[in-house]
Amino acid sequence: MAKIKPSKGAPYARILGVGGYRPVRVVPNEVILETIDSSDEWIRSRSGIETRHWAAPEETVAAMSLEASGKAIADAGITAAQIGGVIVSTVSHFKQTPAVATEIADRLGTGKAAAFDISAGCAGFGYGLTLAKGMIVEGSAEYVLVIGVERLSDLTDLEDRATAFLFGDGAGAVVVGPAQEPAIGPTVWGSEGDKSETIKQTVPWTDYRDGEVAKFPAITQEGQAVFRWAVFEMAKVAQQALDAAGISASDLDVFIPHQANERIIDSMVKTLKLPEHVTVARDVRTTGNTSAASIPLAMERLLATGEAKSGDTALLIGFGAGLVYAATVVTLP
Repeated sequence: MAKIKPSKGAPYARILGVGGYRPVRVVPNEVILETIDSSDEWIRSRSGIETRHWAAPEETVAAMSLEASGKAIADAGITAAQIGGVIVSTVSHFKQTPAVATEIADRLGTGKAAAFDISAGCAGFGYGLTLAKGMIVEGSAEYVLVIGVERLSDLTDLEDRATAFLFGDGAGAVVVGPAQEPAIGPTVWGSEGDKSETIKQTVPWTDYRDGEVAKFPAITQEGQAVFRWAVFEMAKVAQQALDAAGISASDLDVFIPHQANERIIDSMVKTLKLPEHVTVARDVRTTGNTSAASIPLAMERLLATGEAKSGDTALLIGFGAGLVYAATVVTLP
């Protein structure tokens, strides 16, 4: 029997660079209040959201991804031609095939990089990061570009009082490359499909195509059920990620959770008993919930403002539709 030659990659992987793109248009709560019966105070108290960014027609999923990716590649100090893989996490690219990752890989000038899309909702960045780490350690790519990008304004029902104020648009990207010491910890990830109805698309695309519904599909959720799940279960997952990485909360410098709701973030901070010295990402206030883009966008902003610095130890956790989740500890680029 023939023997298969073993894979040979880098001993470890790390995030080498990060980039973000937020659409030009800033949308305050007052605009949302034109179509729902609510108030600015109610929105802020329930979610922490003050503004969000909505994309213009030319700010497509691909265009936003290219902007974020260019920054990440420059930050990593490599060229696009060195990238061997492009992973895009999104739920708002409306062309089923081909994957938008192939267009992005080509327009960046990566040559013939492996390129594919994944759909893992708000945990998508964590899923992509884990896949990239595996590709580098396995040896199928030296550098992998991971993009989280959403145009959730296209999937927002502006008349739905429970969700109209939540969602924003944007793209975040990181370059993952080889490392000589661990810089991306074990991933704690999973799904709870029995709760999939709590966050979902209102109807299948085929129902809209066939004229069975008049309104374009949107994202809807059972707010209280999602809140309870995120508060009580995701803190446990975050702790498992800390344990898997062999560190404690006191070892952390930064906490970057999915930017869904500031009340959820506050609750997780309290449950995890994070020390006061830990910087907590609160990008949700001005960016809203950007699903797969929220963690890399928050990471990029913390580094850009100096609230976090290169070499800091950060806990990342994403969670959302599915219900799916992914948490890991990383060294910031």
